[in-house]
Amino acid sequence: MVRCIAVLLGTALSALVMVGVVAPAAAAEPDDATDAEAQLAERYAPVMMLVDQPDACGPGEPYVPSDVDAMMGESSVALRGPWTDRDLITVGPTAEQLSAGLEGYALDEPGNPLKPGCDYERWATGVWGSDPQPTIYAHVATESGIEDRIAIQYFFFYPFNDYNNKHEADWERIQVELPVGDVEAALETDPDQVLYAQHYGAERALWSDDKLQIDEETHPVVYVSAGSHASQYDEGLYLGRSAAEGFGCDTTIGPHHEVRPEVRTIPQDPEAAAEAYPWITYRGHWGEIGPQRFYEGPTGPNMKQAWNKPFTWSDKARDHSFSLPGAEVAGSEAGAYFCTLVSAGSDAFRQFSADPAPTLLILLAVLFALGWVVRRSGWAEAAPLPVVARRRPGRVVAAALKMLAGHWQVFLLVAAPAAAASVASSVIAALVPPGAWWWSVLSGAVLLVLVLSLAWAQVASAQAVLDLGTGRPVTLGSLLRLTRDRAPALLATVALWALIVVPLFLTGILLPVALVLLVAWSLVLPVVQLEGRSGWRALSRSWALVRPQLLTVLLVLAISAALVSVLGGALAALAFVIFPAPFGVVSGIPQLVTTLAWPVTALLTTYAWANGRARETSR
Repeated sequence: MVRCIAVLLGTALSALVMVGVVAPAAAAEPDDATDAEAQLAERYAPVMMLVDQPDACGPGEPYVPSDVDAMMGESSVALRGPWTDRDLITVGPTAEQLSAGLEGYALDEPGNPLKPGCDYERWATGVWGSDPQPTIYAHVATESGIEDRIAIQYFFFYPFNDYNNKHEADWERIQVELPVGDVEAALETDPDQVLYAQHYGAERALWSDDKLQIDEETHPVVYVSAGSHASQYDEGLYLGRSAAEGFGCDTTIGPHHEVRPEVRTIPQDPEAAAEAYPWITYRGHWGEIGPQRFYEGPTGPNMKQAWNKPFTWSDKARDHSFSLPGAEVAGSEAGAYFCTLVSAGSDAFRQFSADPAPTLLILLAVLFALGWVVRRSGWAEAAPLPVVARRRPGRVVAAALKMLAGHWQVFLLVAAPAAAASVASSVIAALVPPGAWWWSVLSGAVLLVLVLSLAWAQVASAQAVLDLGTGRPVTLGSLLRLTRDRAPALLATVALWALIVVPLFLTGILLPVALVLLVAWSLVLPVVQLEGRSGWRALSRSWALVRPQLLTVLLVLAISAALVSVLGGALAALAFVIFPAPFGVVSGIPQLVTTLAWPVTALLTTYAWANGRARETSR
């Protein structure tokens, strides 16, 4: 019955929209205020640098900031209702029809954002032409309660977002701010800062900052990230580690073509704005919603916080982004690896969202193969005690996991400090606005606590295994006491390890050497804690234990790497797909899972150490 009522309401609304419940208003005559706003908007209009696309459907940026009017009445665009993802209201909706508001509705472009191919690029060429006139929309904004500032916002519309979270349509913006309260005064004043929107956040620059390029004294230069359209201050590769930065890689590396778009000013007065641009009152999505909301089309300018509260929005901006300048990208293997990994993971997740069956079949096949390997290696016969015993590779893993299963409370207690630091880090990142010096100090302090907690979890787990094997009671106090006595040796050894390995990683060329040393010195922490060695003697001792059981150590390290790097991301993806969980929760899952799984990696390396000791005594 409820469904029938919803359908009848949808049909009625569709009919009303089709006949034009919202009648088109006569165009308003421009007044002095509108003329002044347009003059101000023209003065600070951005110059946009877009990455060249030499070949259609190839690398580069295929779109320019586009005229929204071309979409209005376009027969290939559908307006869908909010009840299901297939509720068709009308085809080719007009600006007047959208002006009814229609919150929760969606403009559906032809194509599938989860499998875009070249469909959207070809569609955009059909709608806007092969050489469209770049067009942007300006809006002069003030905020209630703030009488001494004014902002000029520039909104850019693109037909498609070809980033990790691909979606139909894309609205981007920058904001120029002046320290005066009205348009007339702004015409006589210089700006003091600008904001460039980047994904869910923004980056600020003072008008006098060196990073801000200004053309002809008044026009900020915007480098548009290929695919995502995030606005950047320079050419480079931008590495994002959060939603605000855009998790993944944005590139503005050229060659570029310069775009000086036509500026259309949306009046500050709401009634005049609705008359001049009826679509500006549309409250729905510009792009399909679909079953996976991570890939839904965005809402328009009027639905953004910055539209009515420009300075509340700008107060949350950060002062810098982490980037590799264009000249350094080619030599940065670490940067290239990060971008490749994130891109591959995003592609895999998108394919899973579009068609989960093949991915699930592959995962089942992998699990079956792992089960076969574990069974062949003697899993069932493995026992965690005695700790020091000679074992085959699979039995080393099995003994470690059985120790965990039998004494999980102990190892959960060991993981608790690192888990608490992880949660604190996620809460700070989600709730505390970045930028202030105390934010950096607080974040750095929490990160230091997290690293020290993980190191303590590693050696405390090793000590707990040894104590459980000898029948000694294990308490938090006993672990703190025994690990505290070895703390100076541990710190000295880790410092020596970092002094050697980290520079090798940073060179890129010597990365294989660094990986070899990681394997050779992988047992150094149990050596320090359980054998009382430190420094170079501990590192050499680790290699002596690794060399005769290299296959076992490689298996242990592979499982540890999978737990640390894959498990958290997989659980976060499942939380997102199944529930779906809020983004703030999802983004904190991988780090939390890593801290909880850390004692497992410690158990694996401890039993590998014990296996090496047993091999020595049996020779």
